[in-house]
Amino acid sequence: MIAQIDKGRNVSDLTVGELVEIIEEIVERKICELGFDPDEGHELKPEIIERLKKSFAETESGKRGIRSG
Repeated sequence: MIAQIDKGRNVSDLTVGELVEIIEEIVERKICELGFDPDEGHELKPEIIERLKKSFAETESGKRGIRSG
């Protein structure tokens, strides 16, 4: 997950990578907040499952998200 974000920082000061990570985190958070799965009953393609596993592993290891400090 995204570490503390400096809310006083301008978007123009972010790198494209930082902005993408922020957007990804917000989308993921909002989907979780909705409390339902719009894709329930559908199967994910194997390549999507692998991308998700990689993304989760990168987040847990600290390779994704904005680091504080």
